[in-house]
Amino acid sequence: MRITDNLQKLLDIFPPQIRQVLKQHPQRDNLIEVVLDLGRRPEARFLDERAEHLSDTLVTREQIDYCIDRVGRFGTDNRAGIEQTLHRISAIRNRNGDIIGLTCRVGRAVYGTIDMIRDLVETGKSILMLGRPGVGKTTALREIARVLADDLNKRVIIVDTSNEIAGDGDIPHPAIGRARRMQVASPELQYKVMIEAVENHMPQAIVIDEIGTELEAYAARSIAERGVQLVGTAHGNSIENLIKNPILCDLVGGIQSVTLGDEEARRRGSQKTVRERKAPPTFDIAVEMLERQRWVVHESVADTVDSLLRGHQPHLQMRTMNGNGRVAITRTVPPVPVHEQPLSYEPLDVSESNGWRKTGQIIPFPNVQSLDSVRYKLALMGKTSPLRLYAYGIGLHQLMSAIETLNLPIVLTRKIEKADAILALRSHLRKNADLRRMAKNDRVPIHTIKANTISQIARALQQLSDMNEIRIALDKQDRLGQVKEAIAASPI
Repeated sequence: MRITDNLQKLLDIFPPQIRQVLKQHPQRDNLIEVVLDLGRRPEARFLDERAEHLSDTLVTREQIDYCIDRVGRFGTDNRAGIEQTLHRISAIRNRNGDIIGLTCRVGRAVYGTIDMIRDLVETGKSILMLGRPGVGKTTALREIARVLADDLNKRVIIVDTSNEIAGDGDIPHPAIGRARRMQVASPELQYKVMIEAVENHMPQAIVIDEIGTELEAYAARSIAERGVQLVGTAHGNSIENLIKNPILCDLVGGIQSVTLGDEEARRRGSQKTVRERKAPPTFDIAVEMLERQRWVVHESVADTVDSLLRGHQPHLQMRTMNGNGRVAITRTVPPVPVHEQPLSYEPLDVSESNGWRKTGQIIPFPNVQSLDSVRYKLALMGKTSPLRLYAYGIGLHQLMSAIETLNLPIVLTRKIEKADAILALRSHLRKNADLRRMAKNDRVPIHTIKANTISQIARALQQLSDMNEIRIALDKQDRLGQVKEAIAASPI
């Protein structure tokens, strides 16, 4: 990665005694920000979250005024910059409006910082960047804008409310490439500039930093619905934060409470009042920036939100970059809660079987056309009963309810390698090549259902249980045959 920071221009605004200390500091390339508060010692903060004082002398009002005179005008958001740089100076005011504190943040253009998600940027889908302050969201936005404009030859507009993406002044910083920048007179007008950008300049992609109000969330939805690729950041550390945020939850589709009828609630195995996603999400993909080189990717925001609302663990991608610039992608398979104790079970007496269980339930015989495949699956199930089942995409409440109602000898397991069979929702299974590969490697048969309904789950469990009982019977017959052969071979 190549880094451009124009650090000298930031150092030039400080009083000589502070500037000299920073120039000679061994860690100045890792500097994040300098804090000047009236009546306190000046402080420098670094990338490793370490902070140290730059002087034993307290900051005076003259020193603060010295800095103010060398930066641009402070806007209504109390932010200013240095022309044609990415540095940001934020002010703290007293009740009279006088500036009594400054946060001077270093702005860096990091080329190559989005290599971890470049494949997602090239898809043309809308991307939402999440993360704590200082983790690098704005830096990533700047690089995404440059890649879209220069490498992918798209018409890109940046809505730069605080001049943090493209720097201060009328001439944007070269770090954004061919992308165009629209400045915003005051932060409360950002949503209007967002709409204006779409209506007047025909962009193929729009980049927005800090979507923080309801009007801006609605404007973002309007842009996405017009077919424009939207890349932005929001105030939140994770998808869960946005779901709980009543102002910004529209970015992930909005949340509404739905009252179900008795039959539907019984079918779902849930309460009558549930929370559901209201509409399609504004953003297709979400990226949670945990650290500068460790990001979590939600490939489908809709699926993630639906899973979280149902109390399930969503599918995630963990993307990391090592010191050599190699990107590693790890997919996580949601765990399945384990039912520790096996359910009550009466073993099948094959010698007296007449097609009925002792419970009075009929034993369905396997279809003649599929008998070979049944025997093949039974041959793979080398363990004794009860059947160990790995469930994927199946509602846990419905699954446990069906097992207990049918009184089946089935135990849930969270490890595929320990499972005798896998029961999966067909639509979910198609999207998870890793699960299919793991099942193939461990020689675990997969049984699928089309819908997450009690009737289909019960039917599938019944078939799996019947296959397990047939396996037990075949095992007993094999053992009986071995005993007979041993007796026949023994001398009389």
